[in-house]
Amino acid sequence: MPEAALSPALARAESLIRSIPDYPQQGIVFRDITPLLADAEAMRVTTEAIIAPFEGRFDVVAGIEARGFLLAGAAAIAAGVGLVPIRKAGKLPRPTASVDYALEYGTATIEMHDDLPAGSRVLLIDDVLATGGTLAAGREIVEHLGSHVIGISVLFEIDGLGGRDAVGDLHTVFHA
Repeated sequence: MPEAALSPALARAESLIRSIPDYPQQGIVFRDITPLLADAEAMRVTTEAIIAPFEGRFDVVAGIEARGFLLAGAAAIAAGVGLVPIRKAGKLPRPTASVDYALEYGTATIEMHDDLPAGSRVLLIDDVLATGGTLAAGREIVEHLGSHVIGISVLFEIDGLGGRDAVGDLHTVFHA
């Protein structure tokens, strides 16, 4: 379900994403975004595309570990707002909230500090939407801590895995 035709710059950025079959386990196709991240122009245009639908509507960006951090950090700088990390369990020195969720190949837990003022408007960013478990958990934890997710944006969506159904409305730059 592409949202719009890609500009030449975004099409070039998308071409830098590599597909790695059977990683991290048999049957999973991992999307390697490191070539995109290493290319300054590709990183710039994808960052702009990630935040464009939400400009002026958020106070902070929340990025989901690990590749979501990279995109969220760039988005926060581009938008002139702060960044809040949502981490895997056991990575924060003082977790205040945690949520368990299912992945397409297992289960996991995320945690977040309560550093945001209540009512903060949050743009939630991750690299990929697959089954939607991670992003649904991200929304849950942000809202549990008293902030409001105004939007969810991902670099790419893997169509056909039901992720959009799990998280609802979101902005996707690329589809796989």
